[in-house]
Amino acid sequence: MRDTAKHQGLRNQLANVLKDKGIIDEKVLNAIRNIPRHLFIDSSFESHAYQDKAFPIAAEQTISQPYTVAFQSQTLQVKPSDKVLEIGTGSGYQTAVLLELKAIVYSIERQHELFKNTSRFLRKLNYRPKKLIFGDGYKGLPDEAPFDKIIVTAGAPFVPKPLLSQLKVGGRLLIPVGETKQIMTLFIRKSIKEFEKHELGDFAFVPMLEEKN
Repeated sequence: MRDTAKHQGLRNQLANVLKDKGIIDEKVLNAIRNIPRHLFIDSSFESHAYQDKAFPIAAEQTISQPYTVAFQSQTLQVKPSDKVLEIGTGSGYQTAVLLELKAIVYSIERQHELFKNTSRFLRKLNYRPKKLIFGDGYKGLPDEAPFDKIIVTAGAPFVPKPLLSQLKVGGRLLIPVGETKQIMTLFIRKSIKEFEKHELGDFAFVPMLEEKN
C-alpha cells in the first residue's frame, strides 16, 4: 500500500489534464489529487494508473476513465452530507471520490467477487461508505430512499423506474443509457411527477447487470 511523492506528482498532473478537458469543480479535482488510484488496479499495471483511461479490473469490469469519474462527480453537484446512491461499486474509485466530496454514500455492486474485494479494500484505505450492498442496482435501495443524488456507473439499456422514484424532489440522477455506446443522461426531479432530462454526450461503459433469478 505504497503512496509516494512520485504518485502524488502524477495525480497532480492528472488533475491538470482533467482541468484542460473542462473539469472546473475544485473539490472534484482535489479528490482526484488525493485518491491513490494506483492502489485500485493490479500493481503490475501501476504505470497506467494516472493516465486518463479506463482499465480492466476483476470480474470483467473496468475502473472508469478518470475524466468520466470527474465528469459524473462534477455533474452531480455533490454537497457535503448529500445522501448519494451509487449503482455499481466496481473498484471503489468513484465511491472514494464521493466520500472525498463528503457525501453519505450507499453503494450497490452486482458482482460478488468485486463486492467482497472492494468492501475490504475501501476499509483498508479508510474510506467508509454508509452502506455497501451486494444486490441488484436496477431495484435501487427503497429502504433508504429518498436520495439527494443517484449515480449509475455502468451502461443501462433503459432508465430503471425504481431509481427515478427513489430520487428526492430537486435531486439528480445521472445514468449512461444505451446498449453498445451510452448517452450520459441527467434527470433532475422538479416535482413528484415531473423530471427534467438533459443529454450530455456519448460515453462507453461496461453493461449494467440485472440479478438473475
